[in-house]
Amino acid sequence: MLHFQHSSVIDAPVEVVWEFHERPDILKLLTPPWQPMEVVRREGGLGVGAITEFRILFGSIPLRWLAVHTECEPYRLFTDEQKEGPLPYWVHRHQFAPIEGKTRLTDAIAFSLPGGWLAEQMFGWVVLRELEQMFGYRHQVTQRECSQRKS
Repeated sequence: MLHFQHSSVIDAPVEVVWEFHERPDILKLLTPPWQPMEVVRREGGLGVGAITEFRILFGSIPLRWLAVHTECEPYRLFTDEQKEGPLPYWVHRHQFAPIEGKTRLTDAIAFSLPGGWLAEQMFGWVVLRELEQMFGYRHQVTQRECSQRKS
């Protein structure tokens, strides 16, 4: 099992950052331009039972990814879990913590790679580096969008 975490302080109240994540176009906004991904469907917002299905490319091979939200505490956290997709295990928790009119946004992911322990030892660092780049981008977009909408 591998673990990844990325945290940033966003210059906007927690309500603004949470509501930004509720936008129907959120995945399109937060997908880095270098990462091919297409949202096939999104139902239920951030609540428990919400579904997001998307198609990602692994090289030139399209892969289906189905995620279901398993936890939701408004303005505090939501969690999505891969139910179908390329990885044996993926759980992503999005946490929102108010800090003096700003928000600490933390993305924490636990995942495993196909091929088990050996694959994780050989390729885990590559995936972790890609996640760091992707979530760096996501948090920059969140900062830009939410700081423009502060109340």
